[in-house]
Amino acid sequence: MRRRLLPSGWHLLLLPMSIVTVLPFVWMVLSSLMSQAELNRFPPPIWPEAVDLGGYRTVLEGSDFPRWFLNSVLISGSIVAAQVVLCGMAGYAFARIRFVGSRLVLVLVIATALIPFQLTVIPTFLIFNEAGLTDTLGALIVPQLSSAVGIYLMTSFFQSFPRELEEAGRIDGCSRFAVFFRVVLPVAKPALAALAVITFITAWNDLFWPLVVINSEEKYTVQVGLTTFQGQHRADWPAVMAGTVLTTLPVLGVFLFGQRRFIQALTGAVKG
Repeated sequence: MRRRLLPSGWHLLLLPMSIVTVLPFVWMVLSSLMSQAELNRFPPPIWPEAVDLGGYRTVLEGSDFPRWFLNSVLISGSIVAAQVVLCGMAGYAFARIRFVGSRLVLVLVIATALIPFQLTVIPTFLIFNEAGLTDTLGALIVPQLSSAVGIYLMTSFFQSFPRELEEAGRIDGCSRFAVFFRVVLPVAKPALAALAVITFITAWNDLFWPLVVINSEEKYTVQVGLTTFQGQHRADWPAVMAGTVLTTLPVLGVFLFGQRRFIQALTGAVKG
């Protein structure tokens, strides 16, 4: 008990690093409670002189932020569900099914993660424009239905998955699909949770592609909506900070909820 209470060398190293990491979030919350006049001072005060909720009122009552928030939830939720299923199936296929050129195909799929999206944004936009999907929520969902990172993560997990469980299911008369959905997926919850967390954070924080493909304000995501509080010559900083706080809460909640399984899956992927 006494050993647990005494700090170790790692605690002395991690404590200042944790403080440095948390400080921007603390400043963000405090700034959202300040007035425009306080934030315009130089240097701005560290602590608000009085709690001012004007920024939150502007975000929640003076804009379409609730609709933007709902759009982001719908888009991120659809992308997470699609990647969990599609990347899970692709990862299982690469880990268990051997076909001619399977290793080469896997390497090519992983190599696509090295290509910046900015290099493919023009042909992607032209394809969606020809298909009539621009300025729709579908244009934000379809490009992220699967990902090279998700396929690699699931492949690494399934390579370390015990084959005995699959063979037991096959002996019981299950098909390959039945083995995958009834035997493999229930055991793969840590990897699926890690994939869901990574996918949700990536989809929720996406700004570049929605700015390119969405024109209607009612179809904005929260990230695009936050840019409306910043003009060319003036910015409503209390509203920006309040909107940032509300936008960060879902990401923080998802990560804290899946933190343990996230670490388990990453450890398994590294070992695999």
